[in-house]
Amino acid sequence: MRSMHSTRNRKIVRRLVWLIAALGVALPILARAYIHCASRGRIYSDIEKVPHSRVALILGAGVRPDGRLSVLLKDRVDAGIRLYKIGKVDKLLMSGDNRVTHYNEPMRMRDYAIKKGIPAEDVATDFAGRRTYDSVYRGRHIFGLREMIVVSQGWHLDRALYLCDHIGVKAWGFAADVPGHNELLIRIREMAASLMAIADVNLRNPKPVMGKKEQI
Repeated sequence: MRSMHSTRNRKIVRRLVWLIAALGVALPILARAYIHCASRGRIYSDIEKVPHSRVALILGAGVRPDGRLSVLLKDRVDAGIRLYKIGKVDKLLMSGDNRVTHYNEPMRMRDYAIKKGIPAEDVATDFAGRRTYDSVYRGRHIFGLREMIVVSQGWHLDRALYLCDHIGVKAWGFAADVPGHNELLIRIREMAASLMAIADVNLRNPKPVMGKKEQI
């Protein structure tokens, strides 16, 4: 009798393990699909079709030890520069990580844009954009933005726009996609990030690092 109970318990445990594993795979995929659908029609790769907005929010993506922008970040800043130069936006907001003194994404982004011919007075910096959620939240509550163009890679933009929708910012996305980058692993990571984004706006409601309000 004890053997029968033991066998039954093992089967129950095995089924629970399989169920948890299945949910662990399915939930991120479903979250990704949901967020992708929510942003449909608002992400542009053709710069001529991008609607005008006063500010473009450019999301950080890493700076190398020698101070150069990562490949992904360079593509993003270049895309923002293009938007500015053809009159699609009037200001650029560089948002990235600066939690330690020797690592300053926004300032590197700003310096790069100025070297490319953008007037310094038209480049603002957000030094506490540690996550996409933080960048969007601070854009709304620190910089007072209710509308903006978000600049990032296409696989990232739908999540950024989903966050904008729930934080109270009307937004469109401009895709800084350059052919040739291997983004498979990033896209897989983006599934988990999509699930986290849904949790952030519906359950967690985390408060980023805040500070005094700034004007762009």
